[in-house]
Amino acid sequence: MIVHFYTPLAILCYLLATGLLVRPLLNAGPPLTRPAMGVAMIAVLLQLAISLGLHRGALDLHFFAALGLVAGTMSALTVLVNMARPVAALGVIVFPMTAVLLLIDVYLAPPTTPLQIDWQIKLHVTMALLAFGVLLIAALLAIFLSVQERALRRRSFNGWLRVLPPLTLTEGLLFQLIGAGFVLLTATLVTGALFVSNLFGQHLVHKTVLSILAWLVFGALLFGRWRYGWRGRPAVNLTLIGMAALMLAFLGSKLVLELILHRVS
Repeated sequence: MIVHFYTPLAILCYLLATGLLVRPLLNAGPPLTRPAMGVAMIAVLLQLAISLGLHRGALDLHFFAALGLVAGTMSALTVLVNMARPVAALGVIVFPMTAVLLLIDVYLAPPTTPLQIDWQIKLHVTMALLAFGVLLIAALLAIFLSVQERALRRRSFNGWLRVLPPLTLTEGLLFQLIGAGFVLLTATLVTGALFVSNLFGQHLVHKTVLSILAWLVFGALLFGRWRYGWRGRPAVNLTLIGMAALMLAFLGSKLVLELILHRVS
């Protein structure tokens, strides 16, 4: 089966890309960013083929399949964003995480049948996955920003901190990603309001409430940045609070419903 042929290759490519990026941690020279991003893009394309084969070309939104989709989206975004901004350090976290989740989805997760959904719901889900992926990358950047600021105050910069973008660039990119994620999250809420019916019957109330809460947090952060120049610790804290709400909305509820209550959400 083509899935079981491509999966080891994709996992190997993700791990190879990670290894090329962590060279500074091993004191073996600078990170090989361009080769790493090239190998990671091959892994992303292989994962796309795997997903199409494993889930029969349909959009499978069950727990482990959804995790794999989110991770693959994050890996693709990491490669694409790195074309304009030096954010390759994100790959040290994103690429191995994607490899592990891909392995689980293909070899360890129970078999699932993709749900038959209309194009309107596919559009809604696509917006949601993109928003989640972009904002999760923003949350990782917020953690990097916090670590960089702490190291700057202590005047302590070890090897892996030197591979991160300059602090001002990290902060600027953080807000650009939050802005893009906010637009995508807005589109997610709008398409959900237009296209999703039977909100209570589909166990979506908690997801909607938490998503709106996250939307309010990110909206407040962007307004505070524009109006009051928020940065540093307040920006990091609000980013992580908003992301925590989204994690509960997208993954926490799905974990409880599918793996504990054995309901399809």
